[in-house]
Amino acid sequence: MKTYRVSAGSNSGTVFESDGKTRPLDPRFDLRNHSPDGFAWGYSGSGPAQLALAIPADAIDDMSAVRLYQDFKFKFVSRQAIDRDFECTDDFAIERAKAFEAEAGPR
Repeated sequence: MKTYRVSAGSNSGTVFESDGKTRPLDPRFDLRNHSPDGFAWGYSGSGPAQLALAIPADAIDDMSAVRLYQDFKFKFVSRQAIDRDFECTDDFAIERAKAFEAEAGPR
């Protein structure tokens, strides 16, 4: 399992791997460049969009991330307390992706 964490006041994230290793969370500007200033949450802007894209891209895959990141932003990232650290797991991101896909129906 992976845990994604961004500290309040920081614009970069860290991925904590189940084996104890850590690495920076790639913002995935190659997929969409919403926020060159980095990650944010607690509102529906460009920083939350970049975070909502980066997590599913890391947890699932690029195509799924591009399809669902706006839902992930509006339904989860934007609703987090702006003055508290942000954290979620890859299991949570995968679960939400499945739910968003089910809501959207066949394409």
